[in-house]
Amino acid sequence: MYFYFDIKSDQLNSRRMSISGFLMRFRPTLLIPALKPRLPILSLSPSDASLRRPERVLSSLPPSPSLSHLLQTHARLVVLGLAAHRASLARLLAVCAALSPSAPSRYFRTLFAAIDRPNVFASNNLLRCLARSEDDAAAPAHDAFRFYSRLRRTGIPTNNYTFPFLLQACSRRPIIGEGAQLHSQAVKCGLDHDLYVRNAFISFYGSCSALDYARRVFDELPAQRDLVSWNAILAGYARAGRVDVSQKLFEEMPERDVISWSTMIMGYVQNGALEKGLELFRELIAKGLKVNEAILVTVLSASAQLGLLEIGKFIHSTIRSMNFPLTVALGTALVDMYAKCGCLELSRKIFNEMKGKDVFSWNTMICGLATHGLGNEAVKLFHQFIDRGFVPTRVTFVGVLNACSRAGLVDEGRRYFKLMVEEYGIEPEMEHYGCLVDLLGRAGLVSEAVELIEGMTIPPDPVLWGILLGACKVHGMVELGIRIGNKLIDLEPGHDGYYVLLAGMYAKARKWEDVINVRRLMSNRGTNKIAGWSLIEAHGKLHKFVAGDKQHKDYPEIHKTLEMIVTRLRDAGYRPDVSAILHDIDEEEKIHVIKEHSERLAIAFGLMVVEVGYPIRIVKNLRVCGDCHEFSKLVTEVFNREIIVRDGSRFHHLKEGKCSCLDYCFGLSKIASVHIIDVQLENSLSSAMQSAASTNAPPLVAVNDRWNMSGHCFSTVLCFAAAVVSLTILPLCGRRRPLS
Repeated sequence: MYFYFDIKSDQLNSRRMSISGFLMRFRPTLLIPALKPRLPILSLSPSDASLRRPERVLSSLPPSPSLSHLLQTHARLVVLGLAAHRASLARLLAVCAALSPSAPSRYFRTLFAAIDRPNVFASNNLLRCLARSEDDAAAPAHDAFRFYSRLRRTGIPTNNYTFPFLLQACSRRPIIGEGAQLHSQAVKCGLDHDLYVRNAFISFYGSCSALDYARRVFDELPAQRDLVSWNAILAGYARAGRVDVSQKLFEEMPERDVISWSTMIMGYVQNGALEKGLELFRELIAKGLKVNEAILVTVLSASAQLGLLEIGKFIHSTIRSMNFPLTVALGTALVDMYAKCGCLELSRKIFNEMKGKDVFSWNTMICGLATHGLGNEAVKLFHQFIDRGFVPTRVTFVGVLNACSRAGLVDEGRRYFKLMVEEYGIEPEMEHYGCLVDLLGRAGLVSEAVELIEGMTIPPDPVLWGILLGACKVHGMVELGIRIGNKLIDLEPGHDGYYVLLAGMYAKARKWEDVINVRRLMSNRGTNKIAGWSLIEAHGKLHKFVAGDKQHKDYPEIHKTLEMIVTRLRDAGYRPDVSAILHDIDEEEKIHVIKEHSERLAIAFGLMVVEVGYPIRIVKNLRVCGDCHEFSKLVTEVFNREIIVRDGSRFHHLKEGKCSCLDYCFGLSKIASVHIIDVQLENSLSSAMQSAASTNAPPLVAVNDRWNMSGHCFSTVLCFAAAVVSLTILPLCGRRRPLS
């Protein structure tokens, strides 16, 4: 709400009057936002001459003023008849520029309009406000350029601070054409050699991925480079994924600051070089250098993706030792890290300690509970989220529906899907349909899943049929699975997972010739199966195993331990299930192949190095196979150890021969019976698949492998980290890749 006032000094009476009461009495002409009574209302005596001095009024602003402080000070100037004081308005506009993007654009535009004969200082501050305004994300560049054109027409001078603010507006999209025009304007004005302007152009071209132009400006005058120049070019290459060039530049830098380290660490992490990012963080700490929130959020993300609990705890201790406040960004990052590292209790503890939770914090916790199979608790937290007055987003419902899917809460899943559409007006997206199809497929309700896909409001993505194919494999619907699989490899010939599932269906039917044909087709199309690996952290080091791995320095002892484990499990009644082996070889060979799966090697190594009383924590890039799951359960029972496995889909907490997933992932639970597909359904399925084939729907990340689903909400935290760097470099100078 806004009031307009035409204030005259003779309208002031001698009584002490509150500002809020005074403002309601006069007719509007000057735009001032209505004051909310959050701060103490200031009472003034107009007869006090000392209070009428503008500098006295402006001195009341605190060192880091908020928007409320700014509005109260402006109101005092209005009350004292100083609303048109040129220097005071210019100072208010400067404060407004520092507050943007929180300040409303209508307010700072009105402030500038009230300044008589604005100078370059005032015009640059308005440009800064326009460049950072969030009222309309698409408008900053247009508004800033329109104002710049007005400056040129009216003869208001520009200087070396003008161009960086204009470029900041351009980089919001980014718009390289307008930036290039500005470059020519800077040359005409003789400002192209100004260091402040040059740094702004390096940063701008880097944000547009125009690295050749950025490098040309950077190399043009080597003697004029400063630390900001190096940071700007470093950020450009890192943002474009050229971490090799970034690393070389980082090593060549004559000096480095926290932004240099932050940019390089974020470059590694956001481009998938997670371990290198963590190594650089260790080096930073070892040198005793300062860290910032952006670095901490980034390395927490890296340790979360890798599942490295000890490194995550080290980062947490660093946060505590440096007395960093538990901000929403840091708190959410810690919640995410502990959840993804299998320490759900610590994740909950941090979440409960957070003072200012936002929707992303709640989403992260809901998704964390979902991936640990705690569907009922995730649903309970969702209701608390609603009771606190938060409005659920599309990501919230992805988390809730995923929780229902992991825990087999079929009725609840249907109800929340309906609630999302009818109560909150959220149109279902592919992820929501994927969660519900996954839920129905896991429960054996394949008929209902097909009906859901047929009734979708958007064209079905092949991923949905991939989920259905997985359900067919779990529930033994071989013929239907083969039909879906053949259609899928035609729809997405580059997706290795569909070939593997189809080959598995043929193997289940003992059609070995077809298995060979699928593998040959996969090879001819250049689509190779992703190699499975398992990670285990021990004594501060990361150990990686692949199937049949003999490269580890302790392999002889690991192999000996594994043989001992198999012998003891066999005595306890273990018999290998080799149905997952897609080769037509004899039973003994299959047993040998499955015996050296990567997670078994990791378990054997864990028994060797992890102290009794502590859980063995393993991270896999692919979903655990059924036999390895049974193997792991028996290990916990026979050896009285706890094992926590994070696979490509969820967490498995194994203890005393039981798993937190209740074997629901492998179709072994009795939650639902399998429904038989009739001829009418098969015909319906065929027509739906033809519809999918004719639709050029963009492929999505497989919803069935949805461990990184909580990354949807945590991406905002990474965006925050990226924003810290980008918003720091430009004013000064004027695809997280998911775990495979």
